[in-house]
Amino acid sequence: MKSIIDRYNKSKIEQQQLLNPASEVKFWQREAAVLRQELHALQENHRQIMGEQLNGLSVNELNNLENQLEISLRGIRTKKEQMMNHEIQELSQKRNLIYQENLELSRKVQRIHQENVELYKKAYTSSTNGFIQRELAVADDESNTQIRLQLSQPDHFDYETPPRASQ
Repeated sequence: MKSIIDRYNKSKIEQQQLLNPASEVKFWQREAAVLRQELHALQENHRQIMGEQLNGLSVNELNNLENQLEISLRGIRTKKEQMMNHEIQELSQKRNLIYQENLELSRKVQRIHQENVELYKKAYTSSTNGFIQRELAVADDESNTQIRLQLSQPDHFDYETPPRASQ
């Protein structure tokens, strides 16, 4: 409660001083000095966190600094793990979509292959040639095989561009 009253009184005094131009200059000079001190403290803290200028620190201060760094590192690792888990979930969903698309395309290929075999049979059933009959038997055997498509990275080739003819 005392701190609240002190802050109120300080604010009240500062407000009254702002009405006087000379007091206003002094107020802003004090404010600038406070901000310079804060900046200096933040820069020193930053250097210490970066492992610089540790000579003047006691063992207790070094332990506190180490604890701060461990807490920060834990937070960073937690955030990194969350981001990686989210990315894994997205990639898993993409994989499932691609797998379903692959199944659908495989069924279409199988259906087209079956239609081709049927058309082939219709086109050559009137022929009594033994050679054609053997081809139909082979085509029937092939129609029962399952076609599996997989995604793969394209081979990397270094293509040379031909030199341009000068005009």
